[in-house]
Parts: sequence; C-alpha cells; structure tokens
Amino acid sequence: MKTLKAESTFPCSAKDLWTILSDFERCDWVPTIEKISLKDDCRYFEMAGMGQITEKILKCDQKKMILQYTAIETPAPIDHHLATMKISEINDQECSLAWTTEISPEVFAEGIHQGMLISIDGIKKIL
Repeated sequence: MKTLKAESTFPCSAKDLWTILSDFERCDWVPTIEKISLKDDCRYFEMAGMGQITEKILKCDQKKMILQYTAIETPAPIDHHLATMKISEINDQECSLAWTTEISPEVFAEGIHQGMLISIDGIKKIL
C-alpha cells in the first residue's frame, strides 16, 4: 500500500473551502468529472479516462472540516482506497488543505496523485 500526500494553501477562509469540498454534488473543481449523483452515503460519477466510479463517504465532520471517502467500485482492480481531506485555518483569509490517499496496488499511485494535484489546481481556479 502507498500513501500519497498533497498539501496546498488557498487564499480564502477555511469555511469557504469547506463549503466547496463538503458539497458532494459539486464537481467544478475536478476537471475530469462532468456530473456527480448522490444516493445515501455514496456518490457516483464518470471520470475521464477511468470510467464509472462509486465512492462511499465515510466521514464528513463539519466542525473539524474533515472529509473521508473510499472508492468502492472502479473499472480498475483497486484493492484499497482511502482518502482524507482536512482543512485548517491559517487566518481569516487563508487556509490549508492536507489531502492523503492510501492506495493499493501501488501501480495506481501515480495516476491517483496526479488526479489530486489537478483537483487542487481546479480549486484554485474557481476561488
């Protein structure tokens, strides 16, 4: 299993960033997804180059601003996937995002990491 990390600082309040990430149907910050649908604690979407993916939301802690999810159905033979996004306030106009993803098998690590980085850039573009 490989653990991937991506961290970034954003020119907005932690609350504003949390509003974006905690809206499970919002996908304008992920350039490879056009539409997300929700049912119970799962979100369903098609990702360019990967196909249909189902993620289960494991944690959405509004107070601590932590989102945790796992990919439960993918076209790729993934054995384990666990992602955690945590927002921290720097001041009223800045915050940071720490995003970690556990992935197995490791052969998918580079693609997943690139997706994380592309998504962080997507957040910066919509802010």
